[in-house]
Amino acid sequence: MSGYILCQTKKAEVPFFIENISTNIYTLEELCYYLYHNLCLIDQTLINENLCDWLSNELGLTELAGKLRPNVGKFASAEDILYPIFKEINYLTYEELRTLNGELAKLDAQPPAIREKQKGDALVENGMYVNAIHVYQRLLERGNLEQAREGLTAEICHNLGCAYSYLFQMEKAAECFFRAYEESKNKDELIAYFLAYKSVKTPIEYESRMQELKADEEIQKGVREALNRFVKLPEKPVYSQHIDELLDAFTREYHRSTGA
Repeated sequence: MSGYILCQTKKAEVPFFIENISTNIYTLEELCYYLYHNLCLIDQTLINENLCDWLSNELGLTELAGKLRPNVGKFASAEDILYPIFKEINYLTYEELRTLNGELAKLDAQPPAIREKQKGDALVENGMYVNAIHVYQRLLERGNLEQAREGLTAEICHNLGCAYSYLFQMEKAAECFFRAYEESKNKDELIAYFLAYKSVKTPIEYESRMQELKADEEIQKGVREALNRFVKLPEKPVYSQHIDELLDAFTREYHRSTGA
């Protein structure tokens, strides 16, 4: 992105609202930045006639708007939309363009279910947890996820649990982690489940659940170690404000180990 001159285009008086992340943008540079870093979030809520009108009326980019309009609302490739926008201000270097081509090729090769999951993941990364939850829920309702990739159901359940935890809806988070465990039998999922469960239950209920699920020493040790990493005193209760950090760590570790 070093090949373009900062703020080559005017700043709009009326911003364009990016629905997916509930954000206003005012310049073409901001649009380019969003597109380049959020390929999974490019959809018809962004690429539509309103965008063309905004480019033309607010930024004076009538030629660019004219190039985009034939592809709006039709089955057009991402390249047909992205390249004219990036080229308008030479936003990408040659190497960055090659990287973009590779990322677009990867997206095109993915089954629809995986692309939707990646959209949910991108929404989580942008802090749009409610929107991400809707994406994950639709995927789980669709079913047949294992046809797209083995273990995909568990991955989605895990990430749905994390999205709930960021909203401090720990009971729902616990349900998702437990389903992820049932799908995968991955002990990390059971640890995440107990962390969420512990935050909304009494110590007696927590210990009873441990016994009910026959949590072995490895599981109990995993929970203790997770608590000790984030709480100074091992016996200090973990309240909701700490759980999101704990589960975020588990999410990152899970993604590193699974490539999800």
